Amino acid sequence: MSLPRIAVDAMGGDEGVRVMVEGAALARRRHDKFKFLLVGDEARIKAALESHPGMAGASEILHSDDVVGGDELPSRALRRAKTTSMGLAVNAVKQGDAGAAVSAGNTGALMAMSKLALRTMPGLDRPALAALLPTLTDNDVVMLDLGANRECDARNLVQFAIMGAAYARVVTGRERPRTRLLNIGTEETKGTEDIQAAAEALRAATGLAMDFEGYVEADKINRGECDVVVCDGFSGNIALKAIEGAARFVTDLLRQAFTSSVRSKIGFLVSRPATELLRHHLDPNNHNGAVFLGLNGVVVKSHGSANAKGVANAVEVAARLLEDDITNRIKRDLGEIEAAVTGASASSGSAGAGAAEGSTVSAGAVSIGAVVGVVLAAMSSDKGASPAGAALMTSPSSATRRASDGIGAGESGRCMTRSSGEGVGV
Repeated sequence: MSLPRIAVDAMGGDEGVRVMVEGAALARRRHDKFKFLLVGDEARIKAALESHPGMAGASEILHSDDVVGGDELPSRALRRAKTTSMGLAVNAVKQGDAGAAVSAGNTGALMAMSKLALRTMPGLDRPALAALLPTLTDNDVVMLDLGANRECDARNLVQFAIMGAAYARVVTGRERPRTRLLNIGTEETKGTEDIQAAAEALRAATGLAMDFEGYVEADKINRGECDVVVCDGFSGNIALKAIEGAARFVTDLLRQAFTSSVRSKIGFLVSRPATELLRHHLDPNNHNGAVFLGLNGVVVKSHGSANAKGVANAVEVAARLLEDDITNRIKRDLGEIEAAVTGASASSGSAGAGAAEGSTVSAGAVSIGAVVGVVLAAMSSDKGASPAGAALMTSPSSATRRASDGIGAGESGRCMTRSSGEGVGV
């Protein structure tokens, strides 16, 4: 495996330098061609490297003694982006000194720095935080957004679906990932106007490299019945925390049950292979590594409480995304949609032109905006534009302004948001 080096924010996370360096070293033991740029306090990093002599020749240290606090507001962290270990790691990707950045620090600050430094891809309004969740099948399910955007309209949900499908093709190998919107029911009449409008747009759109299969309820996320689950960041973060909490509850309950008596302990020894498989499947460290999709670069968020194995998995996620060129995959998908939309626009006739009159779509954002606009124009010619449809027809610039009004932050589910509707809690 030949990869660009990976910038690791060695100061992030609950355990800091020791675990981050150990995780990078573990990843390198699995893949000896990994190279690293370790960003943080040079003296502490060198001390940690003494326990991993094989890392010395594969690593370069970029000194920074400034650290983003776990509860620090993103706006404050942004002002110190040029001096903090997190900011320097992200900037290394921007400058081409690293192919990807990995951090276990403040999620909101990481998103803010990444968005400012790397910018979103042309045609996309907002990045989304995507992660892999375990299922009953051999493949994990991609779920997004998990907290980067508190409020999302139908346009955002369509964009997330396209990005999630591109990610799923990398991790599952499916040419057309099965994609669903998270909802309170599977009936077409269920959900908010934005969810329904996004579903209609995805059903009607052509040229998408996915099979859109409608809605999925939260209790079916881990069944393995779909490959991509799309939702707004508020709902996604709640669903994620509920799943994590249920997993911890099950494992703690089993631990109590198996230690309650001598008979239970004997039963544990007999069933140990099955319980070990369950523990492995439910261990969040085995699925660690969320990625900000939609940026002009690869940034992976490791959970703050991840152990060395979890950090290693996050590093491997970054490496896999680099190897499969996820950024250009998404760009190609957007380009294919743009080409499809050009034909759809030509065939939509006067109905589509009349419905879209007065709306503005910039050249840089034509791909998704046009696909949704054409679909809704066709629908409105028969039954009139719905409130959700009207929202979708707004210009990309207005959506972008809403997204940039403020960035929320929060680690381990603590969501601190400003008025924009963005808030991160992972």
